[in-house]
Amino acid sequence: MKSGETRTVDQNGRILGPRALQTRNRLLDATRELLSERSVRDISVVEIARMAETSPATFYQYFRDVSDVTLQLAEAAAGEMPGVLAHIDGSWRGKRGLETARNVVRGFVDHWDAHRSVLLVRNLFADEGDRHFARVRRRSLSPLIERLAAKIRENQERGRIPTDLHPAAAAAAMASILERLAAYHREIEYFGAGREELIESCARILYQTVTGRAASS
Repeated sequence: MKSGETRTVDQNGRILGPRALQTRNRLLDATRELLSERSVRDISVVEIARMAETSPATFYQYFRDVSDVTLQLAEAAAGEMPGVLAHIDGSWRGKRGLETARNVVRGFVDHWDAHRSVLLVRNLFADEGDRHFARVRRRSLSPLIERLAAKIRENQERGRIPTDLHPAAAAAAMASILERLAAYHREIEYFGAGREELIESCARILYQTVTGRAASS
């Protein structure tokens, strides 16, 4: 095992081999599918094991309960966030800046579309005070807030944004807007605004927040 490399283990700390990893992945996939159909509180270990074509006893070799397997799915989703964050490092000047904002918003919405059912459960449990899910949520959002705050701070130093705007507070507000839009854009679309229109509107708000300038087409 190489330095810094991590291995997946079972509940007893044993490193999983290829066949065990396949079984574990089937359990994760089954849980993800069930979460897309109904509330996490209505899902049982028996159902997950049946869908994964294994037994409840096998489930408990890898996970403590339904909450634990859902947490592992949330952890995996958090691991994909760096791809979204990379967009923030693009140029924020002029039309290129607006395109950067669009890429950030679209990347965030795409991320939520790919993991919506898991992320909704993550936020539900985090809001209820579960420290494990709260930690995973912070792991996803903190880097986003920090990077946006850094960009806002840069533009304050250039005199483009008033110094009485707190960079972290503004970045946190944008993160909240992004998360709500990404989580519920399908519901919002019932009011007549399509996915791309919502992304464009949010991107323009993000651009102005980060740069202090109104976006021009």
